[in-house]
Amino acid sequence: MKALILAAGLGTRLGPLTANIPKCMLSVDGQPLLERLVRWVRAHGITHVAVNLHYHPEVITAHLGDGSRFGVQITYSHEETLLGTAGAVKQLAPFFADEPFVVVYGDGYTDLDLTHVVKLHAARRQPGQPHMTMVLFHVPNPSACGIVELDADNTIARFVEKPAPDEVFSDLASAGVLVCEPSILDLIPDTLPSDFGRDVLPLLLERSVPVYGEPLADDELLIDIGTPAAFERACAHARAQTFPEDTSAITPVPVGAAPRSHRRGLS
Repeated sequence: MKALILAAGLGTRLGPLTANIPKCMLSVDGQPLLERLVRWVRAHGITHVAVNLHYHPEVITAHLGDGSRFGVQITYSHEETLLGTAGAVKQLAPFFADEPFVVVYGDGYTDLDLTHVVKLHAARRQPGQPHMTMVLFHVPNPSACGIVELDADNTIARFVEKPAPDEVFSDLASAGVLVCEPSILDLIPDTLPSDFGRDVLPLLLERSVPVYGEPLADDELLIDIGTPAAFERACAHARAQTFPEDTSAITPVPVGAAPRSHRRGLS
């Protein structure tokens, strides 16, 4: 299985903290969040990782290199203009065309059991048929998020982007981890930029494509580090306990002398 870690965002809400580095490269207790996410997906058996780049890409490539020291092979996808969360996947369509894949938003500090989510997704798989699994978490401010309603079988029945306070029907929102069938690629609009929340999820529901929601377990954590307060919470959590970072059991996969790269022009 392969994964894309979305790392192209600007992180404007973090002010001077991201003046010279991407948000995902902020240090969480001595280790960049992006490195933590690479180690996390590797701990769950993923050895081929794509990372999209836009803002200060050199900071990311200098730190991660070809990925071999983390036991993965990294493919970089350059975006001269931001393509959106789904557009980033669309640009990498050949990379993801042959098997289910994971999309991870690069601003989420998490200890999610990714292996469990992937197994749930696989159990529902109908070869050749599109479906997607979205990890969900409870949010304190549903009006600021895209929220979902689940049916009894955990199918997402309804999605509303940033509802008015008197229209809130749920506190479940995307946790920024998706498992997708490769046939989902055909349903991502060619018009860019394109986002999963704004463009793809409404289209899937309109076409009755199964989208399953899996809420975080009670003992699992997700912190979106997009604000200074949330970033500090992630740092405090990391300082307080051991996070999945042990690479003692990792055997590096063969990699080439230089990272592979995809680039989209402006034309």
